[in-house]
Amino acid sequence: MTEMLQIGDRTIQASEILPLLANYQLLPQLIRELIIDEAIAPIECNPEEVAHAKQRFYAERQLTQAADIQAWMAQQGLSADQLDKMMTRKLKLEKFKQVTWGNKLESYFFQLKGKLDKVIYSLLRTQDAGLAQELYFRIQAKEQSFADVAQKYSQGPEAQTGGLVGPVELNTLHPAMVQLLTSCQPGQISPPARIAEWLVIVRVEKFIPAQLDEPMKARLLNELFEGWLQEQQKQAQVI
Repeated sequence: MTEMLQIGDRTIQASEILPLLANYQLLPQLIRELIIDEAIAPIECNPEEVAHAKQRFYAERQLTQAADIQAWMAQQGLSADQLDKMMTRKLKLEKFKQVTWGNKLESYFFQLKGKLDKVIYSLLRTQDAGLAQELYFRIQAKEQSFADVAQKYSQGPEAQTGGLVGPVELNTLHPAMVQLLTSCQPGQISPPARIAEWLVIVRVEKFIPAQLDEPMKARLLNELFEGWLQEQQKQAQVI
C-alpha cells in the first residue's frame, strides 16, 4: 500500500483518500474539477493569450512589481510553472464556456428578461389594517410625503431610507410583490395589499429594463455553465 501524505504522526494511505474526501464533503468539488478538466482538454490557448490573462490577473490583485508577484506566489505556495498552469486552465475554461454557450446567450437573455428587469420602488408595511388604510389616504391626499410616512410608520428596514428600495431584480422579490409592482405605473400608489403577514403600500419609482451588456453576458454564461456542470456531476459515479 502506497503512502500518500504524512501529517504530523499520521500517514495517509492511498486507499484512505476517497473516504476522507467524502467525510469532509470535498468529493463533489474533486468531481467538479475533474469534469472541468475533461471538458476543457481540447481547448487550445496560445502564449499571447496566457500572457494577457496573467497580466490581467496581476492587475486585479494590484501586483505591479516582480517582487510583489514573487511574494504573492510564495504566500500561495505556487511555483511559476504552477501559476502558468493555473492561468492556462482558467483561460481554457472561459473559452470553453464561450464556445459552448456564447451563441445561446441572446435567446437565454430574452427568455429570462422579465425576471432580470430591475425596479426602484417605495414601500410602507405594517400589520395594522386600520393604520395602513389611514396612511394610504394621507399619502393620496398629499397630507404627508410617502418618505415621511414610511420613515415614521413602516416596520421594515426600508424605514431607514424613507421607504425607498432598490434597484432590485424582480426575481429576488416575493411573487405577490412582483405582481403588485408590475401592475402599477411609475408614480402610482397602490392601495394596501396583503403580502404574507404584511399590509403593504407601494409606489413604483422607476422600472429599469435589463440590458445584455458585458457583465450580463458573463453572468448568463456562468449560469448556463453551472447548470450543465450540475447535470454532469449528477451523472458522475464513484467506483
